[in-house]
This record gives sequence, structure tokens and C-alpha cells, in this order.
Amino acid sequence: MTQQKELDMPTKYDPKEIESKWYEFWVDKGMFEPKHPGRESFSVVIPPPNVTGVLHLGHALDFTLQDILVRMKRMQGYDTLWLPGTDHAGIATQAKVEAKLREEGLSRYDLGREKFLEKVWEWKEHYAGTIRRQWSKMGFSLDYSRERFTMDEGLSRAVRTVFVKLYEKGLIYRGKYIINWDPAARTALSDIEVEYKEVQGALYHMKYPLKDGSGHISVATTRPETMLGDTAVAVHPDDERYKDLIGKTVILPIIGREIPIIADEYVDREFGSGAVKITPAHDPNDFEIGLRHDLPQIVVMDEAAKMNENAGKYQGMDRFECRKQIVKDLQEEGTLFKIEEHVHSVGHSERSGAVVEPYLSTQWFVKMKPLAEKAIELQKSGEGVKFVPERFEKIYLHWIENVRDWCISRQLWWGHRIPAWYCGGCGEMTVAMEEPHRCPKCDSDQLEQDSDVLDTWFSSGLWPFSTMGWPEETEDLKRFYPTNVLVTGYDIIYFWVARMIFTALEFTRQKPFQDVLIHGLIRDSEGRKMSKSLGNGVDPLDVIDKYGADAMRFMLSTGSTPGQDLRFHWEKVEAARNFANKIWNASRFVLMNLEGFEYKDIDLSGPLGTADKWILHRLSETAEEVTRHLNEYNFGEAGRELYEFIWNEFCDWYIELSKLYLYGDDPAAKKTTQSVLCYVLDRTLRLLHPFMPFITEEIWQHIPHQGESIVVAEWPENRGEYHFPDAVRKMTLLMDVIKNVRNIRAEVNVPMSKKIQLIIRPDNEQIEEDLQQGKEYLERFCNPEKLEIDMKLSTPDKAMSAVVSGAELFLPLAGLIDIDQEIKRLEKELETLNSEVERVQKKLANKGFVEKAPAHVVEQEKAKEKDYLEKREKVKSRIAALKA
Repeated sequence: MTQQKELDMPTKYDPKEIESKWYEFWVDKGMFEPKHPGRESFSVVIPPPNVTGVLHLGHALDFTLQDILVRMKRMQGYDTLWLPGTDHAGIATQAKVEAKLREEGLSRYDLGREKFLEKVWEWKEHYAGTIRRQWSKMGFSLDYSRERFTMDEGLSRAVRTVFVKLYEKGLIYRGKYIINWDPAARTALSDIEVEYKEVQGALYHMKYPLKDGSGHISVATTRPETMLGDTAVAVHPDDERYKDLIGKTVILPIIGREIPIIADEYVDREFGSGAVKITPAHDPNDFEIGLRHDLPQIVVMDEAAKMNENAGKYQGMDRFECRKQIVKDLQEEGTLFKIEEHVHSVGHSERSGAVVEPYLSTQWFVKMKPLAEKAIELQKSGEGVKFVPERFEKIYLHWIENVRDWCISRQLWWGHRIPAWYCGGCGEMTVAMEEPHRCPKCDSDQLEQDSDVLDTWFSSGLWPFSTMGWPEETEDLKRFYPTNVLVTGYDIIYFWVARMIFTALEFTRQKPFQDVLIHGLIRDSEGRKMSKSLGNGVDPLDVIDKYGADAMRFMLSTGSTPGQDLRFHWEKVEAARNFANKIWNASRFVLMNLEGFEYKDIDLSGPLGTADKWILHRLSETAEEVTRHLNEYNFGEAGRELYEFIWNEFCDWYIELSKLYLYGDDPAAKKTTQSVLCYVLDRTLRLLHPFMPFITEEIWQHIPHQGESIVVAEWPENRGEYHFPDAVRKMTLLMDVIKNVRNIRAEVNVPMSKKIQLIIRPDNEQIEEDLQQGKEYLERFCNPEKLEIDMKLSTPDKAMSAVVSGAELFLPLAGLIDIDQEIKRLEKELETLNSEVERVQKKLANKGFVEKAPAHVVEQEKAKEKDYLEKREKVKSRIAALKA
């Protein structure tokens, strides 16, 4: 590679120019496709984003974490598959399309089912394309040859297979049940699609008169409009106040219906009067009580939450309008005797925001208990899915141990239509994989398919195996299933994670993934959830436009702690962009000093200097730590290790130290330095590549390298060949001395260009030898006129001083030092050291820490204590000497 090629690298790092070209190159070359069937596989399925719109920052975080893992594993030699796809998102997508139609003055009913679905498919194609473009902008290494959609032909077949098999096993049934009804979307909601909010309401106290005229019984309700559907009043069987009333009859006010007083243990004797009105068709608990006591179920509202024919004179009123009128009527007839303010939890539709109405309806359900039992058994055996962080396993277990039957039917047009057909001739219902043409019972051809569709989560619950070709025994299913890890937010553990585990165990007899990595949500800088109403959302494409995808990816991944929410700060993205600039500039420096140097010229077999050994050792340690952290899903720690190594050690120290030999007179030392620079930069770019794929590819293509792309370059490992602990000890000492000398110069405003006298008093012979060997570094970076290193040196008068581990430094600065100021400085340093001593001693006095922490960590703390105590004594002595 010629020098001309190397210097083609622009002076300034421009993410827009760099990021636009590489993604197409990677995709065209098929670099994201698994091509090594002989190797161990690593697979991840993307949590499919909804085709409701564009990706948000939460998606950017979720997918970035996956891409980091996938890119590392690909470089480690695994046959890697990251499977992309999108979700049809039933109710959410239909609502978006209906809103668009409303703008045109139309409804779905104006179009009819088929024409409306054509409109939704158009929407899907548009937004799936947008999502693909966003994926490419963010640099995600997805295998597009395997892209799936929850309503594509293969996945639709998987959905139908699961439905029919569960139905045949008696695990899917149709029945009357109290469900969560969204009157705005006119559809049923599962329990987990209901958001509960604290609402300021009222508790209405009413008297229901006894039929025999002997008095009344008091009941209280927050929803007086539902009294029109009351079919009983319930009391606790052991409540002495009402023992004589059990079995009697009361007259329902306004309606005049006779209803019984029943005894049921569900009733809370302490709440209100201890007597409750029972409305089986409009309350889930009342529904259960009604079943136990064989009570009638009277529905008093229609699907739009307007009062129906059973509501008498209130028919046609909206439920809340009816509430106001009924309260007025009850007050007028003296039945309502008290209204008190009452804050209570009210269910709202997660999708439409409407107040959810408990509603008696014929729906399809999955019996969850039998499915949950397998998942519970597996998890408790220790062979279940590993949750990271571990605490989410308890949340998952608690939910599946208390799971209720799942209402899977939705009154929508967009989605997987339920494969059930009803005969117009005899009423027979047929559930089948293929559409029947005649009734199996009466041979009629008057068959009509169920108009409902399945809950979105029914199909996405099959995602890890349906995307691999199930129910067929495909090569992908054999090779890549179960997957290795699922990365997702804690907000969909119940919606999605649990259901994937249930269905996988039932249909594949295997868990769908080994690990589940749970990350938090992205909040704004003040910790608030990002939302349209607050106007605090951030579009990832805006971040990319301003600072580049690499900067956004690095900020998101390094700010992430498993299970914890992340606050978005523009300053942090800017800091990540500055980091990219630092890498760019350092790489340009390396390239400008390679002078025709090629990959084959890298030779680290000759004599290495202390700085060379130190940076190679630190590179090996960094590779080991980054790999360990990523394998443990500690992205933030992995990023921090890389940042520290690149910015502080490679750029700020080694590159500066290398100038001694690059611009020196020793050709052999120069070639060794070039080799180290080239080797370290190459390996560092590889380690950084999963975090910042674009800039690392761009630089890597400029430097001497081997291979077509950094995407498939070998991942660096610590194989022990560059293990130089002595060099690390020496360099740490030398850097400590240089830093302290620079700090002292800054304090007294002595520029680096001005020569100084530097006196170093080592504590022992080893330290003295290390300092003498590193004299060339001290002379280059401390700029002393005179440098003395001697254990026997006495403390000079009127000098600035500093204490490093193993030595004391003195800078006699006659005429420049203010002794009082120096005493103040040392006293401040003493305060800091006192705090550090106190902190470390508290830690070591903590039995829990000493007993539970790894031995090497405890030893590190003990070494710190010894070091701080020694430094403190030296500082105390210096203060005493200056005050003498």
C-alpha cells in the first residue's frame, strides 16, 4: 500500500460522507449472511418493529446492543445469523390507517374489508421500506435474504398450525367471558394491553329497599350506570350484620327488578357497607360470583359503550352521560344518600387511550395454565431461560404462576383471521388449516369465516421458530434454533417474552433462546418518558444527521446498564462524536508516519522498548476485558474500557511517546515503532468495530491490513504473547511522574517550554533503576534543565513537590513558588488522601465485602490502602518541612 493511498484519508472526519458508502458495500458482498455451516452457530432474531411508523430511539438502543453482539461473534468466527423482520401490529396499524381515511372523510366500512386491507398493505410496504432504510443508516448487520413479516405466507401458515393444534388439544376455546373492551377501537384487549391510571372519581352510596318493606341495604359503586345490569347484592357469609338478610330480595331502584341477597366469600367486609351490588355482565369479579350463584348476565351497553335496550329510558346515552343522569334521578327519588370523592385505578386502552369497559362478550381464549406449567417447571429446574439482570426472572415467574386465560380474538380486519367457519345451514363450527368448502355435518356450502382476527402477540409469540421455517423441518431451524439471546425492553416481558417461551416449549420442545437481555427505556435528560404529548421525543435520524450513526451507537451502548433506564443527553452524543474525531486524528498521524509501510512489514519479534511492551500488554488486557464484558452483556463497561485505552493510553500517551523513535536516528527502533503503531491501531479498530462500524471500516481500509473488510476480520484475543507486567509497572511510574510534573507546572504557570530542575527521590533501588531506565521519556516530556534521580537526595528548600507511588518529586522554583500557597495545596491533597484512606478502610472493615468479593479485588483494595497511607505520610512530612 503506497503512501499516496494512505494520505487519501481526509483531514476532517465527516460521518455523512463515510457512513453513506459502507453499508451498501457490506450488503452487496453478502457479509451479513451466514456462510460457514461447519462452524458453531450464533443466532439472534430481531424483535420485529411494528409497521405503524418509523423507528424511535428505543429501537436504536435495542438493535445497537444486538448488533454489537452479532458483529463480535461474526469476527470470532461463528456462523452468525441476525434475522430481520417486522410486525403487522394489528390494532395499532389499523388505527393509523383508519385515522388517515378519516382525513379523507372515509371509514373502513365505506371501503369494505378487502379494499380496506389493500390500503393497510400499502401502508405496510411504505413503512417496512422506511424501517429498512433506518436499519441501514444505523449500520445494523442484518441478513436481508431471510427477512420476515408476521403476516407473510410462511408465518401465516405457522400461526394457523398453532391455532388448530391448540384447538384440537382443547387449549383454545370459545366462550362468554368478561373481557376488556375498547369502545373506541371496538375490540377486545388482553389484560396486558390495559394501562391503569389513578383517577379522581366518586363513590356513590345507594339504598336498595327490601321487598318485604322491612328496611334497606346500602351499597356503594364508582359506576352507577352499571346498576341497570345488577342481578344480586352480595355480603360475606360470616358478616353478622347481614346474616338475617341472606336469601331475602331487594327491589332494584329505577328498574324495579327483584334481585336476591346472596352470600359469597369474595366480599370484603371492611370496604364500604360490606354489601356490594353484583353486575355479572360488566365486572370481572361479579362475573365469577355470578357463575358460582347461577345469576343472569344482563348487558346494558353496546360495543360503542352506549346504553342499550336493557337500560330502559337511558337507551342511546353514552355511558358517562348516563352516569350523570342516573345520579340525578337517584338523588331525586332519595335512593342516593351520599357521594364522596374517591381516587381509584381505572383501566385505559394502551392503544386508543379510551376508558376500558369490562364487557360480556363471546371471544376466543387460550387456556394458559397447562402451557404455563411447562415453563414454570423448566425455569425452576435451573434449565430455563437465563434472565439478565437476574431479578427479571422473579417478575417473569410471578406472572406465569398467576396467569389468566388469554383472550386472543380481536374485532379488527387487519391481522390473522381466525381459521373457524360457521355453517349457515346447521350452525356447525369448523376449525381447520385449509378453508372448507362444505359443512362436514350437513354438507351445506353456506360457510362463513369468523370475522375476528388474532391478537398481534399470538403471531409474534412464534417469532423465534416460525421465522426459521417452522412447521417445516428446515435447515435454518436445525442450524440456528434455539437462538442464543433475545434483547428486549422490560416493558414487554409479559406481552412477548413469556408467550414466546410458552409456545416454543409446546411446539418445539425447546426454549426459544438461551438468554434474555433486558434493557431499560430511554428517557429525556430530566428522566421523563419520551412521548408526543410532552414533545420530548428524539428521532434517531436527527441524531445521525447531526453527529453520525457511530456517535449515536456509542452513546446509546455505553450509557446502557442491563435493566436500567437511560437518559438521553445531546452532550453525550457530542462527546461520542469527539471520541470519533480523536480516533480519526490519531489514525491520520499513524498513516502519515508509515511511509509506504505494508501489512507484511509488521514485525514485533525484535527488541521492544518499555513503551512498546506497555501498549501491547494493555492492548491484550483491553481485548480480554472488552470480550468478557460483552459476553456478560456489560456494554457500558466494555465501551468504557475501549474509550480509556484509545483516548488516554494509545492517543495521549503512546502516540506521543512514539515520536521519540519516529523522528529519531535509529532506523530499527523506527521500524519497530511503526509496527507497534500499525498493529495496535489495527487491533483497536477491530475491538471498536461492533460499537462504531462505519469509522472503523473507513480507517481500516486506509491502514495496512489483510482481508476484504473489518466486518470479517479476526477478533483480537489475549493469547498471552504480549504479557509484560514489568513494562506496565515502569510505564505507570514514568507516566505518574510526568503527569505530576505537568500539573505542578500548570499550578505555578510555568510553560512546558521553560526548563526546570527536577529532583526525584525514589523509595528503593528498584524504583531508582526504573526511573533511570526511563530517563529519555522524563527528559522528553518533563523538559528538565537538570534531572537528578537518587535515593539519598535531601529535601530541597522552597520547592514544589508531589508524591507518586514509590517516589517523591521536587521542583525547586525559586522566585516562582509561594510557600503559603504550596502549604495550602498540600493540605488540600492531604484532605483528599484522608478521604481515600477512610473510604478504603471502611470497605475493608465491611465483612460482607471481604467475604463475598473475589480475592484479587480484596487484594487490590489492600494495596490501595497501603499506597494511600504511604502517600499521606509523605505529604504530612512535606507540610511540616515547609512550616518549619
